[in-house]
Amino acid sequence: MNGEESTAGIEAVPYNMADAWARATGHLVKSAVEVNRAALAAYGLTDSERTSGGPSVAYARPEWELHREAAEEGVLTVGDRISFSKTLTDEDVAAFADVSGDTNRLHLEEGFAEESRFGDRIAHGTLVSGLISAALARLPGLTIYLSQDMTFLAPAYIGDRLTATIEVVDDLEDNKYILSTNVHNESDKQLIKGEAVVLIDPIPDTD
Repeated sequence: MNGEESTAGIEAVPYNMADAWARATGHLVKSAVEVNRAALAAYGLTDSERTSGGPSVAYARPEWELHREAAEEGVLTVGDRISFSKTLTDEDVAAFADVSGDTNRLHLEEGFAEESRFGDRIAHGTLVSGLISAALARLPGLTIYLSQDMTFLAPAYIGDRLTATIEVVDDLEDNKYILSTNVHNESDKQLIKGEAVVLIDPIPDTD
């Protein structure tokens, strides 16, 4: 959020990625190596990730949902669509506030948020738009973000089940693509509409 914001009642939290991961995963970690191990241990490639669309560069959790519509497996063409769904939890919002430094009371304090135009706490807009990046990570290949235009249409509340849907709308050649990027809640209300340009590289061979 822009502008001067009151931080009354909010304890100053240092920017510390290790602490954020520890809270998000429930592990007490002591070093960067332990952070990486804890993070990787919390995820695993599901059967759908392993068998749909070829090799994946993204990890998954059982409560996340992934749907692909592709003309040809492992090949990106105009009309291909990917949807990624997850529920935004209080832990997600708290961890994002800690890591990003965006401790706006609108996201963290019930009483404060109830007096706002939203009537309740809402998730950070950047956290919500991050689901678009999650969907892009499921494209066949190694996705590199080149640009993203978006408009925020409505807020997401804590506990909302959100779905980010991306669709290839143009092939720019040289492995560059334009995609529509949209986020809806469980009531099919559109929260974000936008357009991204990505570059797709081959997946590095680490075997």
